[in-house]
Amino acid sequence: MNAIGVATMAENYQKFNPTAYLQNNYMPPRANFTSEEFVVPWKLRCLADAFATGKIRGHTLIDIGTGPTIYQLLSACDYFEEIVATDFLEVNRAVIHNWVHSEEKVGFDWSSYIQHVCKIEGKGEPWKEKEQKLKKKLKKILPIDIHQPNPLGSLLSQPADALVSTFCLEAASPDRPSFDQALQNVTRLLKPGGYFLMIGALEESFYLAGEAKLTVVPLSEADIKESFAKSGYRIHDFRSYDMPPNLKIGVDDVQGIFFIHAQKFA
Repeated sequence: MNAIGVATMAENYQKFNPTAYLQNNYMPPRANFTSEEFVVPWKLRCLADAFATGKIRGHTLIDIGTGPTIYQLLSACDYFEEIVATDFLEVNRAVIHNWVHSEEKVGFDWSSYIQHVCKIEGKGEPWKEKEQKLKKKLKKILPIDIHQPNPLGSLLSQPADALVSTFCLEAASPDRPSFDQALQNVTRLLKPGGYFLMIGALEESFYLAGEAKLTVVPLSEADIKESFAKSGYRIHDFRSYDMPPNLKIGVDDVQGIFFIHAQKFA
């Protein structure tokens, strides 16, 4: 593992601005719900389809590197009794805590996301019910370090039934070996037979979050599939999305997005 690179990245992340990050990635033009040609509805569709199989369920789901976002957990909340959010940064954990515990609308407005997920799931669920269900199930918001052999330390009593992660491992690793090691580390949090759903960046080298310019490991589809195979997963679904020119807005150099639905067999 690149210890110097990991330490430098940890220092750079102290400048991470959640509000700027949300503005760059989760507002228009990227968050346009009129069509799945836009990246945000594409991501929501990938997750909804995976959970609609009915196979990804159990007591506990852990979100690895939640950041300041909750969209990645909306389709999960029907299938788990407890959802655990995790993040390296206290500022991001505070954003999630405020969303869960505030009766008033504070911070980012996720209502259009929740409404869209209810629509594509097609169960006729009122969006405010889904919002309350997720808030109720988000029982823990924990610090995590994916570069440690036990990323949650002693905070987790037993392995999870499933993991979700969006734009974390490649964005918090200085190089490919560190990415592979981080994947192996978080895999220890998952029970054998459990599922891992990951969304991440393809061929991205940096992104902006306010004053922070953060480096990313540029990964290809082949890299991701190889890393998951090496970490003991069987891949059930892999999808990719090419970032169209109109969504390349200067806040990163991402070329595409991947979605992987994999099962730990060892």
